[in-house]
Amino acid sequence: MQPSGLDGRVPVFVFPPSLTFYVADHTSHKQIVTLYNPYEFCISYTVLCNNPSCFNVDSPKGIVRSKCSLDIIITRTNLSLSEASLRDKIRIQICEDGKKKVLGKKDVPAVLLSDVPEPRSGTDSDQFVSVHAPTRSGVGEGATDRIFLPPHHQGNAGPSLVLVAAATICLCGLLVPTEGDSADSRIPSCLHLNSNIKIVLAYVLGLLTYAILRAG
Repeated sequence: MQPSGLDGRVPVFVFPPSLTFYVADHTSHKQIVTLYNPYEFCISYTVLCNNPSCFNVDSPKGIVRSKCSLDIIITRTNLSLSEASLRDKIRIQICEDGKKKVLGKKDVPAVLLSDVPEPRSGTDSDQFVSVHAPTRSGVGEGATDRIFLPPHHQGNAGPSLVLVAAATICLCGLLVPTEGDSADSRIPSCLHLNSNIKIVLAYVLGLLTYAILRAG
């Protein structure tokens, strides 16, 4: 009998959902996979691979505390295309800490490509087209069209405050007590969230974290 009350498969929250390595881009040879634990109990994880000679994992086994996340660094060590396979996968399976029964697993495809992503060619005018606002009362032909420039023309301005604020809200939601929790809390019971909502918040937090890291 498990203290968590779980006796079957549970979702494993991992981000990003896939990995792409490029032979010609050394910065892509080492990537981070984040494992989230939105559950009320600690989980132990194991990282497996169907082609282990091509990968190195800094922490192939470990524990993630309840409502926490862990970054796992995965390095592509073999860059031979002849030994790579389109079916290469990193598998992350979880158990309740102290138990041996596997509660869930997640396969992350790991693809090796020969070249770096091709940069976009041409000028900005080739890539973006002005959008004309519909004519309304009080708005004449003097209205200015706006062109949205790609991110690399805006400089490294850091993550958006909207992303940071949204991530903070998700984190706060994960930290509030779970609905039905009998532990004493200063937070009113009407603000307690159920497990399903917290699972969604954990997944959204993963997406936002990835976006913030890319923007930074």
